[in-house]
This record gives sequence, C-alpha cells and structure tokens, in this order.
Amino acid sequence: MAGPAYTRLDVDERRRQLLETGARVFTEHAYDEVSMAAVAREAGISKGLLYHYFPSKRDFFVATLEAAASELSALTETDPDLPPLEQLRASLDAYLAWIEANSQSYRKLIDSAAGSDDARSIVTRVRSETVDRMLVALGSDKPALRTALNGWLWSIDGATLDWLDHRDLERDDVRELLVSSFAAAVERALA
Repeated sequence: MAGPAYTRLDVDERRRQLLETGARVFTEHAYDEVSMAAVAREAGISKGLLYHYFPSKRDFFVATLEAAASELSALTETDPDLPPLEQLRASLDAYLAWIEANSQSYRKLIDSAAGSDDARSIVTRVRSETVDRMLVALGSDKPALRTALNGWLWSIDGATLDWLDHRDLERDDVRELLVSSFAAAVERALA
C-alpha cells in the first residue's frame, strides 16, 4: 500500500515552503496568470491546504512580498556603532548582492509596484522605514534631509535596473556611485 501523496510539515515550515513557492511563481508569471490551483500543484499540496494558509490569491501575493521585504530588511541592517558611511556601504553591499542573486524577483517587484496597490504599499512602507532608520543614524530630522533621502532611495531603483540591464559596471562601482550620490544629497540637505 502506498503512503500519502503529500508530506506533513509543521505550520511554520509549510508556510515558509509556500512563500518560497510563491516567490518563484510570482517571479516567473504575472499576477493575473497565477492560479491558486497551479501554486498548490507546484507546492505539492491540495488547493484546500493552500487556502488554509492564505484565504485568497491576493493574501498569498502580499505575504510573498512581505516575506521578501522582511528578508531584505534583515539583510540590510547595519551596526549602529559604525560611522554612517560605513553603515551605508555595508547595507548597500547586502542590498546589491540580494538584487544580483534575485534579479528576476527584483524586476517583478518594481514592475508590480507600478500596477499593484499592495506592492506599491509595501515598497512605500519599506522605503519610509529605511528613511526613518537613516534619519536616526544621521541624528537629524530636518525636512530637507528626509526629502533628500526619499529622493535618493527612489533613484536606487533606476541605478540598479540600469546595472542589471547592462552589466557593464562591477557591483562595487555601483555601490560607490550610490554612496557618492547619497553623500552629495545629505551634504546639500544639511547645508
């Protein structure tokens, strides 16, 4: 007699597996092309079990984006005892390494942010939290600095997408361009 066609996992492990599957599926296909039945097949579970964890495709998509945002946030955390530019370099190194390793997912996220309120909301929240962390590290809450930091964060997408498109700069070169533009923006904002 054959055993069950599925593997029983504990709740956290199953959720992690489903989020990994979601990251892969939503990277390979546009949101509208993805069905919960296809995700369940990809994960090797029943559609009912998928709905047990995520009540809708939208909930699953948002949870997948949130998981990626949390991973990226954790990766870019820095040692607050370091000088601000060293913190920035370390954070950018981690960020650019993640983008390089997950370039397809990153592109989909940027594309999704343009067309999805959920994705745009997550991107906006992550950027806002990042600006707050930077203001604390810089010891200032000046409106000009907040504005400069927001503008700088938005410019990172353009720089990284260009880097991914052309691959004619080393990651360290991209990091240093971003550090230089950060330093110029902060200097001007604090002047």
